[in-house]
Order: sequence, then C-alpha cells, then structure tokens
Amino acid sequence: MTQTTEAAAARQDAKPTRSPRIHRAWFVAAVTFVTIIGAAAFRSLPGLLIDPLHAEFGWSRGTIGAAVSVNLALYGLTAPFAAALMDRFGIRRVVAVALTVIAIGSGLTVWMTAAWQLMLCWGLLVGLGSGSMALAFAATVTNRWFTTRRGLVSGILTAASASGQLIFLPLLSWMVETHDWRPAAVTVALAALAVVPFVWLLLRDHPADVGQKPYGATEFVPKPAPVTGAARRTLGVLSSAVRTGPFWLLAGTFAICGASTNGLIQTHFVPAAHDHGLPVTTAASLLAVIGVFDVVGTIASGWFTDRFEPRRLLAVYYALRGVSLLFLPMLLGPAVHPSMVFFIIFYGLDWVATVPPTLALCREQYGEDSAIVFGWVLASHQVGAALVAYLGGVARDVFGTYDMVWYASGALCAAAALMALVIRRRPVAPVGGLGAVVA
Repeated sequence: MTQTTEAAAARQDAKPTRSPRIHRAWFVAAVTFVTIIGAAAFRSLPGLLIDPLHAEFGWSRGTIGAAVSVNLALYGLTAPFAAALMDRFGIRRVVAVALTVIAIGSGLTVWMTAAWQLMLCWGLLVGLGSGSMALAFAATVTNRWFTTRRGLVSGILTAASASGQLIFLPLLSWMVETHDWRPAAVTVALAALAVVPFVWLLLRDHPADVGQKPYGATEFVPKPAPVTGAARRTLGVLSSAVRTGPFWLLAGTFAICGASTNGLIQTHFVPAAHDHGLPVTTAASLLAVIGVFDVVGTIASGWFTDRFEPRRLLAVYYALRGVSLLFLPMLLGPAVHPSMVFFIIFYGLDWVATVPPTLALCREQYGEDSAIVFGWVLASHQVGAALVAYLGGVARDVFGTYDMVWYASGALCAAAALMALVIRRRPVAPVGGLGAVVA
C-alpha cells in the first residue's frame, strides 16, 4: 500500500505545471488598451475648440491651429525618447507621469486668457505628455510581451485610440455646444487621471516580472538591465537609421499619413462641416463613427499584416485614402446624405490601418531598435499632422474654404502609395548597435 502511494505521488510530481489558459500578455495588452482609451480624450478635443476659442477670444484659426500643431509636433518628437525612457525607467513610471502631465496641461487651460497660454498648456504640456503615450508605447508593449501575433496586437492597441475617440467625441461635443469648452477641458484632465491607478497597479514592464515567457516564445527571456543614456541612445539610433533608405520612405509615408488624418480630418473636419451648415454635434458624431470603423479596420489590418506583404498593404491603404479625400468637398452639406455615410465608413476603415504594416516594416528592418526607430517615424507622422493643422487653418482664413486642403492631401496620399512600393524588403542589421550607442 505504501509503495503504491509513493509511486502515485512520484507520478504526480513528474507532471509538468499546467500553464494558465490565458497568457498574462493578453492582460497586459488589455490594460494598455484601456490606458490608451483613457488618454484618447485629449486627442478628441482640438477640433472642437477652434470655433469656441475663435468666438470667445477673437483668435484667428491660424493661431489656434498653431497651438494644435505644437501639440501634434511634440506628440511625435517626444515618442522616440519615451521609448528609450521606458527601457530605462520602465513602462509604468513613464506612462503614469505622462498621464499626470496631460491632466495638468488640460486642467490649466480653463484659466487662460492669452494665446501664448494655449501654446503652453495645450501645445507644450499636453504635447509632451501625449508623446509619451504615443504609439511607441504600444510598440514597446508588443515587442516585449509577444513574439507571435504581433501584427494583430499592434492593430488592437492602435484601435484603442479610435475607441477612445468614439467614447469621448460625442460627450465632449455635447459639452462644448450645450455648456462651454471649459467643462470639456476638465473632463479630459479627469479622464487622464482616472487611468493612472490602472497603469500603476496592473501594468507590468516585462514578462520576466511575473516569471513568464513572452507569448509565443519557446524559451524564457530574462528581463534586460535598465538601459542608461536614454537620450544618447535615441539620437544614436536616429543617426544610424537616417543612413538607410527604408527609414526615409517610412518616415515620408507616415508624415503623409499624419497630414491626412490627425492634421486634416481630426482637426478640421468639424469646423469644415460646420462651414457647410452641419451642426457641430452632428459633425462630431460623424467623426466618432469614423472611430468605430477605425477599430474594425485597424484590427483587420493587423490580421492582414501577419499574412500579407506590408508594403503592398500600405500602397493600397494610401491610394484608397487619397481617392476618398478628393471626393470629400462634393459630399459636405447641411445634412447627412448616404454618400457622406459611405465616406465616413470608407475613411474610418483606412484611418490608422497604416500602423500595423509600418510597425512590421520597422521591426523587419531594424530589429531590437525598432521601437525607437518607429518612434522617430511617428515623429514624422506628427510633424506632417502639425503642418496641415496649421496650414489648414491658414487656408481657411485666406480662402474661406478648406477645398484646397482636401485636394492637396489626396495628391499626397497618391505619392505615399508609390513610396510604399519602393521600400526594399532586405532586412538590415539593428541600427545603432546598442552596446556602441550606450557605451
């Protein structure tokens, strides 16, 4: 009897420990998704502020657009440094501080009385905070926690921003039209602060922190030591990347992506539709519907990226976007017609579908430094967005219409489609040589 019991116990001990049914990486991705949703409130507000600030303070649309352009530019230029800071201090600390800075910047706008204060609060503070919450955050989480399904995960996390837009745009537009723009600014601040506990308590920096392998990995990956010299490493990676042709093509296409989305539609669609007699709340709701289909399109794009050549996907996405923008001036009017609904659905599916294949190409070309390289590519995205946010406002002041901006953006998207096709597929060595950069 004793020998039988001992044999049974030995067999029980020999059984491998059963791994959890749901890998911890998916919980981390879920927390990241919720975090980006909460932070998306600040991206929903600029287009709603142009008319109220113009009416209350008499600032030109070009001046207000300049503040938005500072925000968008810093959003991009901060991203590569944020990716390096996450390697140095950890994801949780960087993201928690970034959300706090966003809350401070948005909250202080309720007391502003001069245009320079808009530049400081919304342009500088919210720009710096949002840059640390940019897509480099999603890229870092994806690279650390997943070795398979990266295209799908990057698509899901990219769609989080659109989901936040869907949640906040109708609410914020109702506040602006019914009450004032100040309650909307306070709501943005509170939304950013509300996400901080989720980040601090639930997010983890690396799979090794919880004793797990990255999702899809065959071997345990130890947590790397903190990387010092974040700024030097970031600039070193850039110095090496700019010597390669794919970097300039990726940066150029993504600059056009930003110009035709964040800089154009997100900033100027609501005031442009209002110019044609469409109520602000209705126009903002249409922009929110773009967010609905953005979620579908971006997740689908991640799935496609895992299966098809990223260059061809980018070419198709940019070409379709360019065609849709050329038709937009003919669709705007005082009422929502079926043709406008079709545009909203079509444009929504293509909004940030470019992100998963762009991430895949950065990863293919630049290996371990891909998150930082993508941060610089994202910087070009936001520089393009900043230029159009400003120039779009200037064009409206000068010509009294946005038509020229729609047509120019459509032509740029056609150029981006051609640029995507000539990106070479041959992988190159990781840029910068991490040891050489931080030595």
